Amino acid sequence: MVIDIVMPKMGESIIEGTVLEWKKKVGESIEVDEILLEIGTDKVDSEIPSPVSGKIMKLLAEPNDVIEVGRVIAQIDSEKDKRTEEEKGSSPAPEKPLEEKQVDTQAAMEDSQKKSSSTQPISKGKGRFFTSIVRKIATKEGISFDELNAISGSGSNNRVTKQDILTYIKSKGSKEPSPLTAPKTAGDRVSPGALVDERVEMDHMRKIIAEHMRKSVDSSAHVYVFSEVDMTHIVKYISKNGDRFKEKEGFSLTYTPFIVSGCVQALLNSKDMNSSLEGTTIVRKKNVNIGIAVALGDGLMVPVLSECEKLDFLQLAHKLQDLVKRTREKEISPEELQGSTFTITNFGVFDVISGTPIINQPNVGILGVGTIKKKPVVISTDKGDEICIRNIMMVSLGFDHRLIDGAEGSRFITSVCQNLINIDLQSLNL
Repeated sequence: MVIDIVMPKMGESIIEGTVLEWKKKVGESIEVDEILLEIGTDKVDSEIPSPVSGKIMKLLAEPNDVIEVGRVIAQIDSEKDKRTEEEKGSSPAPEKPLEEKQVDTQAAMEDSQKKSSSTQPISKGKGRFFTSIVRKIATKEGISFDELNAISGSGSNNRVTKQDILTYIKSKGSKEPSPLTAPKTAGDRVSPGALVDERVEMDHMRKIIAEHMRKSVDSSAHVYVFSEVDMTHIVKYISKNGDRFKEKEGFSLTYTPFIVSGCVQALLNSKDMNSSLEGTTIVRKKNVNIGIAVALGDGLMVPVLSECEKLDFLQLAHKLQDLVKRTREKEISPEELQGSTFTITNFGVFDVISGTPIINQPNVGILGVGTIKKKPVVISTDKGDEICIRNIMMVSLGFDHRLIDGAEGSRFITSVCQNLINIDLQSLNL
């Protein structure tokens, strides 16, 4: 029986997807749960497993084609269904209408993701990122991150595919993998000293980022204010309690939950910063949903901490840790990348002091935080002014001047700083 494979629905608001890469060719065999293709949306890229075993009959879309959800993109001749009919010893049943032969690709994809998430993922390192099915195989076979990182990928942007890691496992005992380079042809040769410009098409994620950034600059009147905040007490608190926290909670205590907490309090007291604009209509949000910018090896994602006003500090830290971890592992759902009312980006992790981030639409504000540096600061005491060494962090606030005036923006960034300075660390009970 020929089975229709349709473009799956990747989220409630997703109506189409882009075919990024087919993993199989017409005429090739495929097993159930084997990766058939990779698709991308404006939220996330995903590998789509085959819901059935059989032979590829037709591929009805080309790479970079944008296909609406529910449209047939491939056909597979399911050998399983043929064997079942033969075993029954009866003639095949009358052919059913097309929609009855369409397989729920979305259900197969979710089932594959659940199977992958049930296995402890391979430990992460910096640089490349790997799909859940690749990490699952690596963990099962005892392959370290360094080994995995050494594999030359055949996927887009040198991504390691399932077939790449299986090939590596098969040849592991004989030799280490080495990157494959295409043989040079006469057309590749250039005269000594000549420089040739490289022209590379943006990948799917970079195209989406570029589109969103251009849209934000075109629609919002960006204005920035800057301030400094003394983080010495928080630095000392983490230094004193960090090891105990990690042993108890299973992950490291960082500065980010403190910053998020300070923003949440400021947003609850701000008239318009926790809002969006729809034409000339101001939409004031009832919940505080913080977008957290997470850098990936090949781009950027902004997962959302929803309803932060309902979370205590420890709940906030746990939810933040889980969200960022799954984003870096590319296991985040499209729904978790939507609905932010304000965004925080931390370029301090790259040892950058300050920056002017672009507003994440449809927000009207974004907070940028820099690295914490030891600086000499004048402190007023009972004995007069003294110069002390303090841990100082610079913060920048970008806001949409169409809605937020300079006074309101200044009050907001001051409120965030004061919330960080005045935080009652003893009440956290960590």
